[in-house]
Amino acid sequence: MSGFLDALTRVPLLLAAHVLLAISALALAVLIATPLAIWSARNPRVARVALGFASLVQTIPSLALLALFFPLLLSLSALVGGGIPALGFLPSLLALTLYALLPLLRNGVAGINGIDPAVIEAADAVGMTPAQKLRLVEAPLAAPVAIAGLRTAAVWTIGAATLSTTVGQPSLGDLIFAGLQTQSWSLVLAGCFAAALLALAVDAGVGLVERGIATRRQGLWIGALVALAMGLAAATAPLWPRGDDRRTVVVGAKNFAEQYILARLIGERLEHAGYRVEYRDGLGSAVIFGAVAQGAIDVYVDYAGTIWTNEMHRDDVPDRAAMLRAIGEWSATTHGVRLLASLGFENAYAFAMKEGDARAKGIATLADLAAQSPSLRLGSDLEFLERPEWAAVKRAYPFRFAATTPYSPTFMYQALASDRVDAITAFSSDGRIAAEKLRVLTDPKHAIPGYDAIMLVAPDRAKDDRFLTALRPLAGRIDVAAMREANLQVDREADKRTPDQAARWLATKIGL
Repeated sequence: MSGFLDALTRVPLLLAAHVLLAISALALAVLIATPLAIWSARNPRVARVALGFASLVQTIPSLALLALFFPLLLSLSALVGGGIPALGFLPSLLALTLYALLPLLRNGVAGINGIDPAVIEAADAVGMTPAQKLRLVEAPLAAPVAIAGLRTAAVWTIGAATLSTTVGQPSLGDLIFAGLQTQSWSLVLAGCFAAALLALAVDAGVGLVERGIATRRQGLWIGALVALAMGLAAATAPLWPRGDDRRTVVVGAKNFAEQYILARLIGERLEHAGYRVEYRDGLGSAVIFGAVAQGAIDVYVDYAGTIWTNEMHRDDVPDRAAMLRAIGEWSATTHGVRLLASLGFENAYAFAMKEGDARAKGIATLADLAAQSPSLRLGSDLEFLERPEWAAVKRAYPFRFAATTPYSPTFMYQALASDRVDAITAFSSDGRIAAEKLRVLTDPKHAIPGYDAIMLVAPDRAKDDRFLTALRPLAGRIDVAAMREANLQVDREADKRTPDQAARWLATKIGL
């Protein structure tokens, strides 16, 4: 019940952000597609190029298209001296606009080309100018077909907007991604149902506009437009200014339970200090550091080994203290990002097997695992097989697994439990290691770097003493046992808690 209530309280604000993004992308797509469709209808060569490009965009997975805008906008921002946000609303808007073009273009061209030539000849015969012919003849006759394309584009855009969560834009996808990672199906259902109902409502409203124009019933299409406008205003009401003079801070999180818990723990500290807090959940490792460097988020928890390998591109493995000092100096000098503190625990990659299987096969170390890897299957999280750590581990140990399969973290453990894989790249602070009686294999060659949990603060917030004072009590306070127990509260099926509840439990556990 608590998870369901949590989902309901989060829907209005996320729905408002979702609607604002979707309607902005649709409006921009219409502005681009309308003149392009008219030009394409008059010039077959332009039509081939425009429709070919729009069709090509549809072949790119929407998640990939969203991610591609991050490096493009980041490079453009660097080229012009900054000021262009590479995360959040802008990349989501651009990607969704491109996705909406095809149905708008195709139906616009089809609507104009489908007009009876005799009607066009009659318009020419009475001396209409091209502008008059477009306004008085072609536009009214092509409108029903064009609006049908708008209906398709609207449904596509509303659905694809859920993926904007991955690039830091709030949407109903926040509920879906968080629910999938924590197995909180009430969150998943809330996000899916809200997105589906929104799509159906918009489709029905635009359908009434289409019917009113097709049947020349002015009252019907005007009434439908008014209803759509009122619905838009009501849906986006949570985003209207409230006269709250508290400063808003944005806390970021990656896409697994521990990150959600730590984000809420940080958020509660900041709320007690008088800030209004928003969350950006579900960000990938490839984009979240760029988000804090750009100020798109104000603070988040990362892991030393991730910054060391992904951002600093280092492949040596120093001791943990030396690594933290080097990361702090590098992040401050190159990006202005402050390493505020280590939280006190490490969440390292840890290869794990079922205890019984490991004992039966005589596997206790990564060297043992490598020797038997040709007959074993490895499951990993979605990132590990593309990370520098995997390359480093393969250099140290001659792995030749029969199969390697990436999963979301939750389903990775389920794959091991159901014997779909024989070993996984677990996380050392995950409570499921003890709960599911897994054996963590030792790393005698020390190929895997340290992964101390560290708070990283955006350049502007690094100068805010009140902000820093609110977070400093977290430094060194969380041991791995407490973190494992908090993680397990969210991950286990029985007596499941929300990340907010686990964060409050963890705050009490560590004396805050």
